[in-house]
Amino acid sequence: MTFCLDSTIIKPDNNAKISHAIILLHGYGGDGKDISMLSMNWKRYLPNTIFICPNGHEKCSINPTGFQWFDLTKDDPNYILEQSLKAEDILNKFINEIKSEYHLENDKICLSGFSQGCMMSINLGLTVEKNYNCVIGFSGKIIDQENLRERKKNSTNILLLHGDSDAVVSPSFLLEAKDFLIRNNVNIETHLIKNCDHHIPIQASSIALNYILKKI
Repeated sequence: MTFCLDSTIIKPDNNAKISHAIILLHGYGGDGKDISMLSMNWKRYLPNTIFICPNGHEKCSINPTGFQWFDLTKDDPNYILEQSLKAEDILNKFINEIKSEYHLENDKICLSGFSQGCMMSINLGLTVEKNYNCVIGFSGKIIDQENLRERKKNSTNILLLHGDSDAVVSPSFLLEAKDFLIRNNVNIETHLIKNCDHHIPIQASSIALNYILKKI
């Protein structure tokens, strides 16, 4: 099957049966191949998991070799929300294609993403009827709290990780997200990584893997 988004796909070794999927969403200007590097650390511990890493539906406006989930060239919250909702529609279609192709329900799917991909994962994870297995977000934030509060339909478990030296997406957004999610009855775990800027260090990758193993 051809999915609606071009994707890097890492299947289980030795044609092992697929029982779970982890969907990894890249950051602004990245691509599926970039974010798929996370699977290199996780794959050996998750032998029945397929990793699916789509490219954003748009070429990145400031990096034409990469992709974006929404445009960041306009500093307008309403415009950013509007564009993120368009991306959300496309990603929901993509996820439904994955569910159909691999015969998986939401509770067998983990959504994860970095930066802009983290923002999309939070929205995707909380605005459908049935809980996902979990959401894991690196270095992101909630795009629009009022909008998410209005549309929230479930309480999928969430893990958020952020570098304390992040100069691209302030670590203060981690605390804001934690407060919002607690107040909206979501089981949230957070980790602030010391001496870490805007990337995913081995420490964060390991914490995320352990969290996934507990859920799967």
